[in-house]
Amino acid sequence: MRFAILASFVALAVAHAHDSTSPRRKSLGFGPVHPQAEYRSSPYQITTNGFVAQHPSSDPFDVARLFIEDQLAGRLSESLSYRIRDDSYTDLNTGITHVYARQIINSFEVADGDMNINVKDGMVISYGNSFYNGQASEWPANADQHHPHRDYCSQLEAEMNKGVDELPVDQTVMGSHSGIRHELRSLYTANTCEGQDIPYRFHDESVATPEAGDVRAALLQFMLAATPNAKVQEDILSNYDGYLAKMTFTPVHHFASTGEPIVVHVDNVPDTVNPVRASLVYVQLPSEAGDATELHLVWKLQVEMQDNWYEAAVSAKSPHRLISVVDWASDAPIPTPKPSAPATYHVFPWGVNDPTAGERKDVTENFDALASPAGWHAIPVANDPSLKGIRPSSGSWKNSTTTWGNNVFAQENWQGQNSYVNNYRPEADNGAYNYPYDPQETGRDDGQDEAQKYINATVTQLFYTSNMIHDLYYRYGFDEVSGNFQQYNFGRGGRENDGVICNAQDGSGYNNANFMTPPDGQNGRMRMYLWNTALPFRDGDLEAGIVIHEYSHGLSTRLTGGPSNSGCLGWGESGGMGEGWGDFLATTIRANKTYSDYAMGSWAANRDNGIRNYPYSLNETVNPSTYQTLDKPGYWGVHAIGEVWAQLLWVVSQRLIEKHGFSDTLYPPLPLENGTIPEGDFYRPRIGKKPLVPKHGNTLMVQLVLNGMKLQPCRPSFFDARDAIIQADEQLTGGENFCELWKGFASRGLGQDAAVIGRTPWGGGQRSNGYSMPTACVTME
Repeated sequence: MRFAILASFVALAVAHAHDSTSPRRKSLGFGPVHPQAEYRSSPYQITTNGFVAQHPSSDPFDVARLFIEDQLAGRLSESLSYRIRDDSYTDLNTGITHVYARQIINSFEVADGDMNINVKDGMVISYGNSFYNGQASEWPANADQHHPHRDYCSQLEAEMNKGVDELPVDQTVMGSHSGIRHELRSLYTANTCEGQDIPYRFHDESVATPEAGDVRAALLQFMLAATPNAKVQEDILSNYDGYLAKMTFTPVHHFASTGEPIVVHVDNVPDTVNPVRASLVYVQLPSEAGDATELHLVWKLQVEMQDNWYEAAVSAKSPHRLISVVDWASDAPIPTPKPSAPATYHVFPWGVNDPTAGERKDVTENFDALASPAGWHAIPVANDPSLKGIRPSSGSWKNSTTTWGNNVFAQENWQGQNSYVNNYRPEADNGAYNYPYDPQETGRDDGQDEAQKYINATVTQLFYTSNMIHDLYYRYGFDEVSGNFQQYNFGRGGRENDGVICNAQDGSGYNNANFMTPPDGQNGRMRMYLWNTALPFRDGDLEAGIVIHEYSHGLSTRLTGGPSNSGCLGWGESGGMGEGWGDFLATTIRANKTYSDYAMGSWAANRDNGIRNYPYSLNETVNPSTYQTLDKPGYWGVHAIGEVWAQLLWVVSQRLIEKHGFSDTLYPPLPLENGTIPEGDFYRPRIGKKPLVPKHGNTLMVQLVLNGMKLQPCRPSFFDARDAIIQADEQLTGGENFCELWKGFASRGLGQDAAVIGRTPWGGGQRSNGYSMPTACVTME
């Protein structure tokens, strides 16, 4: 029962933290490794058949097309082609055009056949490529003789067993793991990797089963694995035909061809909250030799559930195997009105991480004519989810007096449900959001009731912090065309109607938080929980580091692989870095000029060392993490992998701070009335049309991290992300920090000679630290 093993494993071992009395949120995340995938981060590494740099004034999309066709080396035909995705864009700050291509074979998309080409001044400066490079036959390889997924599945089972062996058995802040090993062992004993996912009769060829053109059977197979509800599983198994009959599907038609796969919407799918989007595509699976890939036809599914939002690939042919899955859980301008008088908030100010780090103060809504031109509380009527069905007058706006605006919808969600529009949120008193926060110690049974008394204060804090993050990341390049979260994009590109839904004191769990990131044009969703780790209960909405970490999942997911591809950070090293960027950015935002070590989640968890294995520190005794640490017991999960990546970034950042100094604020100067940005003491003096360059080490590192996300390929490794950051510096500063960056990475084992053998989708493999650097850096020592 392969999928049940995976589902139960993740539900028990990788569930978002709840106490023993709360339902566990399970999350699936895995997929195949592509041995042919490559990332070239320097023009000197790019080898071509005949492509040469074009004139600097050439259209970058034409340059990218020429390059792709050169890479395909004459293989283009009616059966093998590609399309340029419409989420490609030019970064206005760096001048780099990020072009995203998707491979098409036999008129089907290859869902994991991605190429990202970074073009500047007629030159391809870097690219990533996971295109299928085999022969495009009339029909893909099938499972009748050899199905490579069998080997893949065996590897998965081995990884799961390894994970079980490494589970802690003591009581931790993340909930009790006692009994988990026994329960998982029972599952493994009862089911094998090649066992049945559903009753055997559904695999019996004598039973009529839907053809590949009918998604229902594949979708039911996925729901058996995905649902955390045992009753739903039992109902599906006992009434399979009934569930199959209830599901209806409707094709989605477009007036003009979009070049994208034909999509059907499937209704009445058990344990979902919206219709499932499904399309037939190819995916690549490892060949029998393991050194290449084969194409397999699958249903690509977008499944929105109460606690998860999945993108999954399930084989189209029976038996329907679950091949890959990513949990997104962690888009004519109208006149912009002049912002009304700024609101005020009584909150822990920006930079104060939690109640132990400072006092609440009155702060003013931070108008930024670039990031939030209409302020935080204004929203066009046409884009307001609470006004659906109302015909707006031309250019009409709504000025909200609650925590509701263009970037963020913040409210309570005590019931833990999917709805949010009519949930409670505080009402301002003459523009002031000033509410008491003084919870008293109670018994554990009354802890939630006591916390709920102060919901006005916590929703206000969540709204304030989330808007500050939106504006900060905007100024470093997370704008409309790159996929940021806004209901209205002010005519500046990108897809709209995707402001972040921020739920405070979410009732679906305790002791955690999560963020769901669908593609550009669909709302991100953040859920913040209460923590029952102390009395009175502690509210995660008040620990800025947790909010920043979660929002940063939206940042890294949208920037990696393009705004419309949310499947690039789903598992293994890629998924781990998704966690690590959040930790690093949250730690950088709270840091000050006097160096300190920092732990993640220490206030909410009521633990000095927080919820990670180590605080982030330059001291190798305090945090000994190196690249090879990923091979140690306990480092199979994305959070543990992320700790290593965040520690690497922290060390590298300190190198830049040592060289360039420290800025007391990460927030760039507000634009002048004419729209220009003053350099002040924040940016280096600008030369001509060159991009603005932050002058201090901490601000420069944030810029390089975001720029690197845009440059790196889909499903990046540690090596890819390292190289992308180094290339980001080359493009921004001319490479003046080349050696500082290499020294920082190499000091923790991610030097030029670092290596991994047998890397698996789940972070497995045998790694070796490397401490060597380019010759130019060695001679400078």
